[in-house]
Amino acid sequence: MFHFEFGFYSSLLLIFFVHGAVYSILLYRKALKQGSNADKWLSLFLILCIFYITPWMVGFAGWYNNQPYRDILFYVPFQQLFFLGPVIFFYTQSLLNPSFHFGKKEWLHLIPGMLYLTFCIIMFVTDKVVLGEYFFLANGQDPDFYSWYQYAGFLSMLFYFLLSLRYYMMYRKIIVQAVSYADVVLFRWVRNFLIAFLSMLVLRVIFLIATLIPAFEALAYAGPWWEYFSFAIIFYYIAITGYSNAAETKVAFRINLFEYKKAILLLTAPVATNGQKDHIEDGQLIDIDIQETETLQSSNESNVFVIEWKSRILNLLQTEKIYEDPELSLTQMAKLLQTNASILSKIINQGFGYNFNDFINHYRIEAVKEKLQAGEQKTQTLLGIGYDCGFNSKATFNRAFKKATGLSPKEWMEKSGID
Repeated sequence: MFHFEFGFYSSLLLIFFVHGAVYSILLYRKALKQGSNADKWLSLFLILCIFYITPWMVGFAGWYNNQPYRDILFYVPFQQLFFLGPVIFFYTQSLLNPSFHFGKKEWLHLIPGMLYLTFCIIMFVTDKVVLGEYFFLANGQDPDFYSWYQYAGFLSMLFYFLLSLRYYMMYRKIIVQAVSYADVVLFRWVRNFLIAFLSMLVLRVIFLIATLIPAFEALAYAGPWWEYFSFAIIFYYIAITGYSNAAETKVAFRINLFEYKKAILLLTAPVATNGQKDHIEDGQLIDIDIQETETLQSSNESNVFVIEWKSRILNLLQTEKIYEDPELSLTQMAKLLQTNASILSKIINQGFGYNFNDFINHYRIEAVKEKLQAGEQKTQTLLGIGYDCGFNSKATFNRAFKKATGLSPKEWMEKSGID
């Protein structure tokens, strides 16, 4: 018969355990239905989270005091600390980059976790099959809570959090250079997800410090329980918000996390070879500067080159009004100008002092101002004017307008005396 003693501590964690499992299943179903690898990784992350709280949930439900449940807790590695970090890193990459796929290199990140699983198997075989008595676990302590494993696991999660944060920050720099609708795909959810994961790490440090306080230590197991309860609240937030996230990026790229300037845009999806997306056809790679600091060589010849191209760019914007396309990208504009997107990015950065996203939004804002001064707000809504000029959402329109003018559209109209 299954043993579970319901109480304050065990029951509260059980609620989060069940809900986390449900959201994990829902995310996996969503992933299968929509073909989203990101949702698969988030589903796996939630599974790891509910396993993380399991020892404390069933521990307070009496498992450590009853067999065979005690041995289950001892020999089954519920807290997969070496897998948590890589999974959040893979989730971040798959959410931000449609060209990301799990290949041979990604398996290397899982080696520490697999070694720990091997260690647990060796302990079980030695104690239960070979010796028939406790050898590795003669001290009566759950291996999941060995100090070396907890500290090493924390460092692993911190390392992969920093890698994920670095990836996200580089993505933000890429996206404003590549598309004119960066606000839509800046993925504030990724930022919130990383903040939530950082909160988990901070909680670990806080409770570790708290163990040095005699009053906290006197609480015995009830004190650390609050860390796992707080952890459960955070992953529950991740489950709910992650499941509702519908944003999707179409900008494929390649970056080196240890390279500070360059990114490679992939104009089309990677071509599958031998069942893996690891081949890019010639002509599909575009280097762009993501630091906005690289300039063309300083010389009279290059200055003439920039001036000439500035004139061509302005002529295209003024005559064709391509900024009215809400999904205008750097590569589309380069194609219209019959030039290289890498060169175009540098010209916009150097010649106009903007990244591509802000550059196009500048002309959209100027077009909105012209329409307002012409009185078009009398025949259509302010938001309708914004849509006509290339904005694709009210939030993006308002943010871009305030960034450019320091005022909201309505405040600017009042200041300009426009009814």
